Amino acid sequence: MWLKPEEVLLKNALKLWVQERSNQYFVLQRRRGYGEEGGGGLAGLLVGTLDAVLDSTSKVAPFRILHQTPDSQVYWSIACGSSREEITEHWEWLEHNVMKTLSVFDSNEDITSFVQGKIRGLIAEEGKDSFVKEDDPEKFREGLMKFEKCFGLPEQEKLITYYSCSYWKGRVPCQGWLYLSTNFLSFYSFLLGAEIKLIISWDEISKLEKTSNVILTESIHVCSHGEDHYFSMFLHISETFLLMEQLANYAVRRLFDKETFENDPVLHDPLQITKRGLESHAHSEQFSAFFRLPKEESLKEVHECFLWVPFSHFNTHGKMCISENYICFASQDGSLCSVIIPLREVTGVDKTDPANRGVSISTKGKTAFRFTEVRDFELLVTKLRMKCNAAASPQHIISTEVATGSASDNPKDFGAGQLKMGQRDNSKTVSTEALMTVYHPQDAENLDSKMLKEKMKEQSWNILFAERGHGVSMFRTKKTRDLVVRGIPEALRGELWLLFSGAVNDMASNPGYYTKLVEKSLGTCTLATDEIERDLRRSLPEHPAFQSDTGISALRRVLTAYAFRNPQIGYCQAMNILTSVLLLYAKEEEAFWLLVAVCERMLPDYFNRRIIGALVDQAVFEELIRVHLPQLTDHMMDMTFFSSVSLSWFLTLFISVLPIESAVNVVDCFFYDGIKAILQLGLAVLEYNMEKLLTCKDDAEAVTVLNRFFDSVTNKDSPLPPAVQQGSNLSDTKSDHPKVDITDLIRESNERYGDICYEDVESLRCRNRLYVIQTLETTTKQNVLRVVSQEVKFSPSELEELYELFKKEHFLSCYWSVNSPVLQHHDASLPYLEQYRIDCQQFRVLCHLLSPWSHCANRDSLALWTFRLMDENSSCLINFKQFACVLDTMYNGSFTDKLKLLFKLHIPPAFTEVESLNSSKGNDLSREELIHFSQLSVSSVGDNLERDSLKSSPEKGKGKVDIQAYLKQWQDELLKKEENVKDLPRMNQSQFIQFSKTLYNLFHGDPEEELLYRAIAVVTSLLLKMEEVGRRLQSPMSPLRSPVTEMAAEVPRERQEESSSEQTEGSRAHSLEGNHEWSFAFEQILASLLNEPSFVRFFEKPHDIKAKIESAKNLQLKARTRV
Repeated sequence: MWLKPEEVLLKNALKLWVQERSNQYFVLQRRRGYGEEGGGGLAGLLVGTLDAVLDSTSKVAPFRILHQTPDSQVYWSIACGSSREEITEHWEWLEHNVMKTLSVFDSNEDITSFVQGKIRGLIAEEGKDSFVKEDDPEKFREGLMKFEKCFGLPEQEKLITYYSCSYWKGRVPCQGWLYLSTNFLSFYSFLLGAEIKLIISWDEISKLEKTSNVILTESIHVCSHGEDHYFSMFLHISETFLLMEQLANYAVRRLFDKETFENDPVLHDPLQITKRGLESHAHSEQFSAFFRLPKEESLKEVHECFLWVPFSHFNTHGKMCISENYICFASQDGSLCSVIIPLREVTGVDKTDPANRGVSISTKGKTAFRFTEVRDFELLVTKLRMKCNAAASPQHIISTEVATGSASDNPKDFGAGQLKMGQRDNSKTVSTEALMTVYHPQDAENLDSKMLKEKMKEQSWNILFAERGHGVSMFRTKKTRDLVVRGIPEALRGELWLLFSGAVNDMASNPGYYTKLVEKSLGTCTLATDEIERDLRRSLPEHPAFQSDTGISALRRVLTAYAFRNPQIGYCQAMNILTSVLLLYAKEEEAFWLLVAVCERMLPDYFNRRIIGALVDQAVFEELIRVHLPQLTDHMMDMTFFSSVSLSWFLTLFISVLPIESAVNVVDCFFYDGIKAILQLGLAVLEYNMEKLLTCKDDAEAVTVLNRFFDSVTNKDSPLPPAVQQGSNLSDTKSDHPKVDITDLIRESNERYGDICYEDVESLRCRNRLYVIQTLETTTKQNVLRVVSQEVKFSPSELEELYELFKKEHFLSCYWSVNSPVLQHHDASLPYLEQYRIDCQQFRVLCHLLSPWSHCANRDSLALWTFRLMDENSSCLINFKQFACVLDTMYNGSFTDKLKLLFKLHIPPAFTEVESLNSSKGNDLSREELIHFSQLSVSSVGDNLERDSLKSSPEKGKGKVDIQAYLKQWQDELLKKEENVKDLPRMNQSQFIQFSKTLYNLFHGDPEEELLYRAIAVVTSLLLKMEEVGRRLQSPMSPLRSPVTEMAAEVPRERQEESSSEQTEGSRAHSLEGNHEWSFAFEQILASLLNEPSFVRFFEKPHDIKAKIESAKNLQLKARTRV
């Protein structure tokens, strides 16, 4: 490649380089030791070591071109190459395009300037369409070249960045280079002849963490397939680790968790990922999660500044973060002050106090926010004014009214059993009041002690609103959190939940969305709606609001609308319990947007089919228990106890285990602090019961202890009537257990574990996500292997390695394809066997690597026919069971089994006439041809029956499940196992000719090749004579052309001459034109071949699958590169 011209002092370089070509202006050199026998001796070893350690590809490429001028000691490096062909191409280009021009210049300085300009122009031209968008393109180009040279990965593999570091092999550090690309973590080192090359795909990593010990002060630990790898001596280890974590999680989401990944358009194209892009995406995610903003918001600018806090009369230092639609501020001086200003609320942006670089932002709530010490404050004011003008559209004005306005329609007016809604009378269908206001209206005249406390709470909040503002732009400080911990008043709960969760912004941005969604979703019938109907009456059944049609109908509408909005989640158990509580305190539309905020932002991946998010947070919880409650960890033999117990805590936010009047206080804290509040409360619960848990002898006893504790939790300040309170109903039966007030418990959890910060939780989530995903994948593998092991004779270790190769081939097709059709079929909700499937192209690669018949000349055709045989439902995809069973037949099947497989491959539906469009390729098929032939439908016996069974087969993962269809499918599979050879259709003449050719190809290269060829001739002659005799007996009067003479020219003879090949093709064509078809049954072929001992020996000869597997592991990636 062309290099940015750099000066080279040739005097010191002569020891490392050998001159190969030269002319008046250019010199071509070869690196000493490269291409020499024995590696160039000691000098070659030393040079190779320098190449691996030094930070410049121009120094390590084996060839380079220097520019020189007569009478000058200064040389300029202008090109380098990894191969002689590449550097020769550059040399010839210089001779043809530059040399003639240089003769017209008068001075050496002009010549050098011209050459440098020309080379820079070439580099700029190359970089126009290049995906290299880095801070230092020249240096990155050099690193990219070394990366491509060392690892030989496909061109599409996108290098993100690279770092100098040490890899610990045992106790010895090996200095080299760590390359981070879209799909792989790669390391290369060459020290004194010892080469280390490591390639680990991100999807194989189960643990990624920063560690330190006595030997390594700080290192990065990577665990893959049970092997530990340690990298250390980074210049910026935190930056490196963060990028590795982002790439690992990116790959995991793209390959294992596609339902979440599809909603993330920023990282959708793996070929466009850059280091800068990943960093900005991570910052945007952190920004939107911290301020509870819509996921679409991306961080545009960050300014360090001071914000004037009027109620405290001081400036707090922090960062102003600006996105498309929001201006946010978070303090960094410990005052815990934050502000969110939607641009839709901004009425003016002005410059104030130029000496202090001040910016003033006014809002509709008559509040002015004053920022000072803002860098480039004048430019910022201009930008913000432009943003505000764009945001002041009619949509935003309406949305604000919707968010703040309220209707007075009676919720009792809408019916519960409606299947469709009227186009105009929407207000009567959607409830406009919280259920609590309908079923528990507050009596302002008769105030008891609890109601007085409730009024005092309201007064505290009103004072806070007067000081710090009311609404989305209010100041949020430590005082706000203290009031939340005490419990939000019933009258303000819905409003503040909406505010703290960020759902108020979603609702304001989407006016009328929920009403339209209800119209579309009501009346639909899916698997999700069936599950919703089943769970409606189980949602807070003791509460009067859900003992009537009013509450049930509202719950049905919210859950159905959400399932319609997000079909990838649809409906998950626990969503009904959470939504019931939301409907008690929020209007129906508000409850819907609160559910959106919980499912899609605050608890990501909790309510998908594999509840990955909940499992991740359980793993985080276990880590926190190890840190904060080590004595409990030492006592418990198995940490999975905490996971099984705490799952319902996380999924329902303690609603399912605590009395309702106490659980709502937990929900208050959750909407303010996020998952951190649930983790803190979980630790406090375990610590409160520590002594009793330490005396428990088994898990059942520990569960009983925790259940009794939860039953004893009360809320002494709750204004709810005794009929609704669950805790009060248990006061008589469980009076022996001391009462615990929920407010005290929450306050204690904040005091003891409040130092757990948001950043720590997110870091733990990131780290444990890899472990959880790999654990789920291990479970999938174990279930698949358990099913398949009953069908095959491979050993468990062989079967496991075959599964890894099969899965790897599935992923290899997804690495470099933006819209991979195979990846679209990866659905974790499908049965284990169907989660990973491969197409015909992938099967061909595996077949070439693993099949004992891969030496066959027509191996592409064999692979195609084998794939068509296994693809029974014509989906153009096969699963691991089908793949393993056909391999098992090839390796472990009897003579009859192998022959039956070959027979089936040469009759429909497997067999189809195959001929490559490119004659120069011989029997090899291109990818397009292979896919085309694999999709062809060939009519066969029983095709109609098969088509009928396909129509009745149940859809997986969609719609309603037909149990009868499943039973019929299972019965059909059992009948297939009892297949009799007599049921096989007969093989016609063209199929038999191809069958004989395949046998010839299979026998090529065998020690008994000549004996096998003669045996084929004998068997085919015998079969044809038998067919001729049989046909004469059926119709003795009709003159027939002898099939023996037809076949004589069709089957290729041993060591056949080129001259006879044309005659063979001609006679074959002539025979196929004839009207007299002849055919053979499988029993005839089997009986004939059994008479030939050489046939039996060939097919019963054992093959070593282990050797094939080891070879496939090394060649799989290279095979993909070639394809």
